[in-house]
Amino acid sequence: MIQRLGKMLLVTAALVGSAALAPSVKAGMIPTTVSVTPDGSNFRWTYGVVVTTDVNVNKGDSFTIYDFGGLVGPETIAMPVGWNVNQTGSGPDRVGTHPNDDPSLPNLTFTYTGDTPIVGQSGLGNFWAVSTLGDHATSDFTSTAHRQVDGIAESNITSTDVPGRSDAPPPPPGNTPEPATLALFGLGLPMLGLARMIRRRKA
Repeated sequence: MIQRLGKMLLVTAALVGSAALAPSVKAGMIPTTVSVTPDGSNFRWTYGVVVTTDVNVNKGDSFTIYDFGGLVGPETIAMPVGWNVNQTGSGPDRVGTHPNDDPSLPNLTFTYTGDTPIVGQSGLGNFWAVSTLGDHATSDFTSTAHRQVDGIAESNITSTDVPGRSDAPPPPPGNTPEPATLALFGLGLPMLGLARMIRRRKA
């Protein structure tokens, strides 16, 4: 039975090891909650965003929600004090990220305008916009922040929910790492070590 367990662990570790080929998630700003509430005949989409440990949000740093479908208008976008928003049809293209970006749908970029850096790990507050759509679709979220250790700017990418049609086709495959894949990769290292220990005991 130990031999069978060892083989299973080795196979799992090998499969998980292939996840190393997927892009890594770097520290930065990330959406932790997305809520949708009725707003008249429309829907308010609220994003709770945090900055992770080991990075600062400096003046000029920003994050982008891509392909926000059904946006009612710029007047329905709101954010905490110390931030502003820019609406574009495409971009920005942050270094090291390759988001799926439909130029027919607006991207919302929120930029920090405060003079005092926001130190991770901190909540940035709630950012919201009103859409005619209440159905969930999956899109990309990118940000740029600065590392605390050396002050170098770095960008990250993750996925988030956006307004979309329930009958809309799924977005084309991009370079956004799946959280499940990253979790499996993290589990793979101790599993590989356990498999090696079992093999040594058998020998």
